[in-house]
Amino acid sequence: MKQQGDTPSKQAGEATAEKHRGIQKQQDQKDNRKPQQGGGGEQQIPQTGAREQPKDMPAQHIAKPGIEAELQLQPQFQAPQYKGSEKLQGMAALITGGDSGIGRAVAVLYAREGADVAIVYLNEHEDAEETKRCVEKEGRRCILIPGDVKDASFCKQAVERTVKELGKLDILVNNAAFQEHAENLEDITEERFDETMRTNIYGYFHMAKAALPHLKEGSSIINTGSITGLEGSQQLLDYSTTKGAIHAFTKSLASNVLKRGIRVNAVAPGPVWTPLNPADSPAEKVAKFGKSTEFQRAAQPEELSPAYVFLAAPACAGYITGIVLPVTGSVGAI
Repeated sequence: MKQQGDTPSKQAGEATAEKHRGIQKQQDQKDNRKPQQGGGGEQQIPQTGAREQPKDMPAQHIAKPGIEAELQLQPQFQAPQYKGSEKLQGMAALITGGDSGIGRAVAVLYAREGADVAIVYLNEHEDAEETKRCVEKEGRRCILIPGDVKDASFCKQAVERTVKELGKLDILVNNAAFQEHAENLEDITEERFDETMRTNIYGYFHMAKAALPHLKEGSSIINTGSITGLEGSQQLLDYSTTKGAIHAFTKSLASNVLKRGIRVNAVAPGPVWTPLNPADSPAEKVAKFGKSTEFQRAAQPEELSPAYVFLAAPACAGYITGIVLPVTGSVGAI
């Protein structure tokens, strides 16, 4: 399969993916030494959306960075009941972590609403090619840019390539993330803490800084936060810290750039069925993923993507900036 991008960026993506697998291996070894816990009884699962969503997750653990094509249960991302109405007609969007999960679902709806899309991803080439195929099926252009968002120079190159090939940049979606659970604070090494911080915070900072000179009135930046940034998470100490920082970064940047006519918002998802969590948690925990929400299941990516359309579209959210929009599957998320 043909792979996209220049060799240095591709090599950086491969090196980071190997580092992520090393961190994952260390945690897996610790998890394998712990006894497994049993689950609860059968419960009624609310179905309130446009179509019925899966209620049970497979007991599956996959290697980082996580390939969507490897998931036993394929995430629902197409949103077939969602009809486009040219809310983003003629725009160009750059989505980090756009190869799979929430990023892929957002790319598809942005294309359905009339936007061309650039996808930044680490090294998940097979997933990225599938996202590109889905965007092109919607009748829009899609370019693939592999590399590591921790690298400021790569972020600048990714933005410049987007502007060169798509002619402009109207929407930046910061969505790339690294996550690995830990039972105790003492389990989080300096290297691991640094990897989470630099991917989840520095990556957003670098992309926003690179994008701002190209954004104009009516443009927007949308950051992916998390319910863990609102409530904390017992076993995601470093990840939760970054998501709380992203929420604060969103509000601060919104105030800073409003005078330029640029809006900045965030979406805070609850549990969503993407490669991120099966690549983090042991299989027995993945099988219970999302069961603690009031919906008693994880969301599917297509249940998040309309929020990103809403926040990006000037016709919908032109008077909204600096918010963290919770889509968490629970009552009273803030």
